[in-house]
Amino acid sequence: MTNRKTRREIKTLKVMIAEYCRNHHGPRAEICHDCEEMLSYALDRILRCPLGDKKTTCARCSIHCFTIEQRTKIREVMKYAGPRMLYKHPVLAICHLIDAKSWKKNI
Repeated sequence: MTNRKTRREIKTLKVMIAEYCRNHHGPRAEICHDCEEMLSYALDRILRCPLGDKKTTCARCSIHCFTIEQRTKIREVMKYAGPRMLYKHPVLAICHLIDAKSWKKNI
């Protein structure tokens, strides 16, 4: 069972990857195969995070369970989609920013 914060992080990740894919790989109903693989990889890492309920955003994490290649890809996605989230999904964007800033309180 995942906690509310993790479920929100998963939803945010899905929205960000979909936004990135739509604008970089063409508009379609579903995300492309490469982006689907990236999402699957990231979801697996988030759900298996050893920090559990005390998990922070991945960018602020001290463990870094993503491979360097995958971390580079997800950073590119977040760099593109993050600013756009404020307009299209402001609640998710603000919650993500709060989670990123308040991670020290959970340690």
